[in-house]
Amino acid sequence: MDRLKTGVKGLDEMIDGGLPKNSTTLVSGPPGSGKSIFCFQFIYEGMKEGQKCLFLTLDKKTESLIVQAKELGFDFEPAIEKKLVKFLFLNINKKLVYETMTNEILSGEYDRVVLDSITPLSEMPIYIRSPEAQSDINIITPEEIPTGSSLPVRRLHLRYILNALETAKSTSIVTSELPVGTSMLSRDGISEFLTDGVIVLSVDPTMDRRKVSVMKMRNTKHTLKPHDMMIDKGGIKIG
Repeated sequence: MDRLKTGVKGLDEMIDGGLPKNSTTLVSGPPGSGKSIFCFQFIYEGMKEGQKCLFLTLDKKTESLIVQAKELGFDFEPAIEKKLVKFLFLNINKKLVYETMTNEILSGEYDRVVLDSITPLSEMPIYIRSPEAQSDINIITPEEIPTGSSLPVRRLHLRYILNALETAKSTSIVTSELPVGTSMLSRDGISEFLTDGVIVLSVDPTMDRRKVSVMKMRNTKHTLKPHDMMIDKGGIKIG
C-alpha cells in the first residue's frame, strides 16, 4: 500500500511508514495536546515532497497560524507564494460554508488536506431550502430533531465532509476537540467510526507529559500502547 509520511518524528515507524494514501485520519486531543502542530507537520512534509496541500481552518486569523508555524520551524510562505500550499478560513456563520469547503477540496487537486477542526462543523444547524419558495430557508438545529437527539444531524454533517475528502482522493487529517476524561475518541462520538484512522493525543499535567496513541489505522499493523511525545522547536517528536 502506498503511504504518505506524517512528518512527525517517530510516528511513521509506528504505522508501517505513514498514513495510507487517500485515507482520512482523525487526530483527537484536549486543548494543548498539539493537534494543530500535528497538522503543520503533516502539511510541511507534503510541501517538502512537492505535493499540493490545503489547510482548512476555522481560525479567522490565518496569518497568525502561519506565523505560529514559522516560530516552530515550519515556513510555509515560499510554498504559499508558489501556490503549493493554501490556508483557507471557513466561516461557520455563513450558510454556504459547506459549498466553500467542498468546492475548494474538489477543485484544487490537493494531495494533502487538513481540516482543523471538524467539531464546530459537526455542530452546525442544517439549512434546508423550501421547494415552494426558493428564497426561503428553514433552519433545523440539533435540538429540533423529533427524537430529541442531535446524532442524526451530526452524522449527516460528518458524512458530507468525509465524503468530499474521499471523492477528492486526498490523504487527509481532520482534528477534533476531546473533552478531558471522556471515553469517546472525538467530541462528537461519531468521527472515530467514519474515518480510516484515529490518533489520540493526550496530556497528563500531573506528570508533565504528553502521549500519543494510534487507536485505529486501516490496513496497518500497529500497537495500541501510548507513546511518550514532546513538543519543541521542530514540532512533535515521539519516543
